[in-house]
Amino acid sequence: MPLNTQALLRPVAFLGQVMLSGADGLRGRWQFRGKDFARVMADCSARAVPIVTVVNVLVGAILAFVGAVQLIKFGAGIFVADLVAIAVAREMAAIITAVVIAGRTGAAFAAELATMQTNEEVDALEVLGLGAVDFLVLPRVISLLLMMPLLYVFGCVTGLVGGMLVAAGMLDISAAAYLQRTAEALSWTHLGLGAAKSVAFGLLIGLVGCYHGLYAKRNAAGVGVATTGAVVTSIVGIIVIDAIFALCANALGI
Repeated sequence: MPLNTQALLRPVAFLGQVMLSGADGLRGRWQFRGKDFARVMADCSARAVPIVTVVNVLVGAILAFVGAVQLIKFGAGIFVADLVAIAVAREMAAIITAVVIAGRTGAAFAAELATMQTNEEVDALEVLGLGAVDFLVLPRVISLLLMMPLLYVFGCVTGLVGGMLVAAGMLDISAAAYLQRTAEALSWTHLGLGAAKSVAFGLLIGLVGCYHGLYAKRNAAGVGVATTGAVVTSIVGIIVIDAIFALCANALGI
């Protein structure tokens, strides 16, 4: 098979292996260890909370500041709450959290698996009868698939807090008025769209990070290339998926 054809088919084959491994796991044939799964879950969730908090608070504050500068000219400063709530729920919380996780957790997955590939640890697992996809990839993909929606919810809350702080400082809007306006502006449609994006982003980051790590070249440079490739591919994929969601939402009138 030509090299370029093989390079195109390899991601498809990898995705098929992950799907088959997940189907076997649903039938009770998990091959990874519980403590490894717990470690990955903690790395994808609790340990990522500080950076997710900081970034989303700042993004919410920036949105509120930009909106306040324009809306205050028309005496419509209270609508900053609408702007921040809808933007954070539909777009920014999911995207910003996904980009942070791609640079943090996705890169860590790629580096870890690439290092194991360099040290021939993946080959050792295969000799023991443990497939790399079953033992290494699946727990990481499942962890991000489960944790990304929770991080999205946390990102929404912290983004709204950032917007509220700016609104209170610049526009002298009370917290009660801001929260009331936010509750009126938000709907389950906005939150559901953002949550669906977070699930798709989590699946993408997990698959891309593990793929680049598992198929890295077996040298020191290969680890760096795999890590960079995982981050760049994940971020580009996040933007593409978000654009697809935007087109679908527009077509459905959401």
